[in-house]
Amino acid sequence: MEKNVKTIMELPAEERPYEKCLQNGPAVLTDAELLAVILRTGTKGKTSVELAQEILSAEGAYNGLVGMIRRSVEDLRSISGIGSVKAVQIRCIAEMARRIARTPAGKRLKFNDPQSIADYYMESLRHEEQEIVLCMMFDTKNNLLGDEIITRGTVNLSLISPREIFLAALAWHAVQIVLVHNHPSGDATPSPEDLFVTERVREAGEMLGIRLLDHIIIGDMCFESIYEERGTMKDGTSSQLWNRYRHQYGENI
Repeated sequence: MEKNVKTIMELPAEERPYEKCLQNGPAVLTDAELLAVILRTGTKGKTSVELAQEILSAEGAYNGLVGMIRRSVEDLRSISGIGSVKAVQIRCIAEMARRIARTPAGKRLKFNDPQSIADYYMESLRHEEQEIVLCMMFDTKNNLLGDEIITRGTVNLSLISPREIFLAALAWHAVQIVLVHNHPSGDATPSPEDLFVTERVREAGEMLGIRLLDHIIIGDMCFESIYEERGTMKDGTSSQLWNRYRHQYGENI
């Protein structure tokens, strides 16, 4: 252990996260104390709790517990007192949190329920700083075969070719698909490009015999279903939202 490094055991007994947790449970610990238990040791002149507070007090998108999910190992290592081991531990804890949040949603996942699909992908996508487009693949009995990221870091969704989407769908022997992508801004409102791509994929799918069931847009704790807003493609109905975009951007959207 590095000389002059402060440890949790140097804190008064009533302030030690371990002892507090043993006596009263983890719910009584602050965010910094929870993280300090993972870190175990501090650095020169800082206890593990103080080091945890420094990590959590970062500005902008890296602030707080949610910010840890967005930080890379390299970024964490830039903090004095955080080496490779601690950085990997923090990233693993963040990934566990993602998976824990996603597990209950997976049990309720229904291909025809936009809410359940949004719940399933919310924790995976809402923290992303880049736009990610993925495709869910279903068989003839509406069972989920799997999902695949089609592209990451897209500047303009309209640049995505249906070719990449249907190559994935054919590889999975899918007969139905759902598109899911995130808006890093946190606003899930469909853009003209979102509507344009939805139409292109739907039309291409009709020719290939692969039906596009929906296109779900994930924001920050919110989502939009393009088909739910528009109405089903099958009967041609249009919602107020879809009509608003058509009026603003033209009939070709």
